[in-house]
This record gives sequence, C-alpha cells and structure tokens, in this order.
Amino acid sequence: MFDQITPLVVELAASPLVVVVLFLLCFVDGFFPPVPSESALVAVAAIAATSGQPVLAGVLVAAALGAVAGDSVAYWIGRRIGLARIAHSRRPRIAAAFAFAELQMRRRSASLILVGRYVPVGRVAVNMTAGATRLPYRRFLMISAIAGAAWSATSVGIAFAASSVLHEPLVAAVVSMVVAAGLGIVVDRVIGSISRRRDARPAPRTAPTGEAVRP
Repeated sequence: MFDQITPLVVELAASPLVVVVLFLLCFVDGFFPPVPSESALVAVAAIAATSGQPVLAGVLVAAALGAVAGDSVAYWIGRRIGLARIAHSRRPRIAAAFAFAELQMRRRSASLILVGRYVPVGRVAVNMTAGATRLPYRRFLMISAIAGAAWSATSVGIAFAASSVLHEPLVAAVVSMVVAAGLGIVVDRVIGSISRRRDARPAPRTAPTGEAVRP
C-alpha cells in the first residue's frame, strides 16, 4: 500500500498540489514511520531540479514545515502517554529505539533530536521520548525546526546532486531515492553501533568507604 505513494506523488510533480501533498506526507511521517516521506521528497526534488517544476524552494519549505509539525505531534503523544507505556513495545527494534532515546535524552537532547530526524523509526522514538521526559516544548520546537530544515535541505541536496549528473528527471529521481535510502541505513547502523558499544562498557567500580580504587 505505502510503496505506491511515491509513484503517485511523482505523477503530481507538475501540479501545484504536490507541495501540499509533500507537506502532508512529511507531517504524517513524523509520528507514523511507514509513510515514505524521504523517497517522495527526493523524487520530487530531483524532478524539480531537472525540469523546474515544482519550484525547488517550495519543495524544501513544505518538507521542512511538515517535518516540524509531525515531530511536534510525536512530542505531544509522548507527553500524553508517558515514558512507562511507550517504552514497553512488543517489537524489539522499537523497544530498543525508545530505550536508547531515554538514556540519551537528558544528557544530549539537541544532538539526539538532530540525528534522530534522519532515522524513520528513531525520530519517532526520540520525539515521543522528548515529550515523555518533559523536555520543555519551546526548546524541543527550536531544535526540531533546525532538524527539519537540515533534513529537508539534505534530501533536496541529494536530489540536486543526482540531477546535475543525470539530466533525465525520472532517472535522477530513482537514483536520489536510492542514495537517500542508503544514507538512512548508514545513519541507523552508526547509531546502533554506538549504542551497543556504550552498553558493552563495564560499569565503573565503586570503592568502599575510606578506600581508593587502584588504577
């Protein structure tokens, strides 16, 4: 079902409605990861870069605004549900994403939200955890705005780079989608590797009262 969304959006590339559709896709993707916002965004951006329709700036702004709005929905869902309920998922990958987000949120919320925007499941986990841990919404919104703009610009940049080499709109769109998907996989693997290394570190020994820990 969802794999048919991107081809439909590509067919709308010459219509002014495509900007609205992109906004809605990026909005829903902020709290419902199966929606393929990245692939639709880079495909339309590649077509815009090669054909001039739609306007590339409009694509970038629509995607960024949709991403920030969707992330805010995830934040308020997390704030409403609470951390205890959202962290206990039956799916191991989702549960692990929430566990990592909870561990890091209080120490490095800005970097976590910024990086999490590039991982479909990760960004939902991060943003819901931000709400559940009561990160102030003003701070969250500021970071989310930067993350949404950076994510949109990166996706458009990938499409623009592909279109500068491949001047056929549909070919550039396909190549852009592949590159964007590859980038998402790389970011996901890097975050997972960092998380496993941190979990594998032995806990520091605590010396008994009055004694010092020998090096």
